[in-house]
Amino acid sequence: MLKFTGLITGLSRILDKIAGLCMVSVMLLVVINILLRTLFNRPILGVYEYVVFLTVATIGLSLAHCAIQNSHIAVSFVYDRLPLRMQWLVDVFINTAGLFFWSLCAWQVGIYANNMAASGVVASTSQIPLYPFIYLIAFCLLALGLVLLVKTLESVQRLWQPSLITLSTGVKTMKTVQNAATINK
Repeated sequence: MLKFTGLITGLSRILDKIAGLCMVSVMLLVVINILLRTLFNRPILGVYEYVVFLTVATIGLSLAHCAIQNSHIAVSFVYDRLPLRMQWLVDVFINTAGLFFWSLCAWQVGIYANNMAASGVVASTSQIPLYPFIYLIAFCLLALGLVLLVKTLESVQRLWQPSLITLSTGVKTMKTVQNAATINK
């Protein structure tokens, strides 16, 4: 389990680093386009489409790492007041629901990418095919699903064996849960 968690964590870090490169590329592209337009009256044709493609890649590639870090928005006002076992049960339910939802989304986006590839749709100015970016999003959603699989397995482990709770390498688990588990022994 720890090896699988480390593998998924490593994958999410790599995807996040690529997302960072995409964001830097967007910034450079915009600045270069402004300079070319201002100084030489020669803008980059299709820069809007390039920025859109790179932004799509940035968002998609950073999803899995965001989930690893628990950086998404969470409202825990009621959750924090639940008994510890009930919190673990809620975690199992939420992680399982997220796993099924995002896996289904990855599958449907993959089907959509196949349809776009078959139809040959391209961007209007740059003539870049759209389907590789749609496949990228499907892959990123699959990576998010793998992160949620790890979180689901950890939640089930906490629920059934609270004495075996450990912090996974690279995965931030709530320290309060671990402290509460050691207090309840």
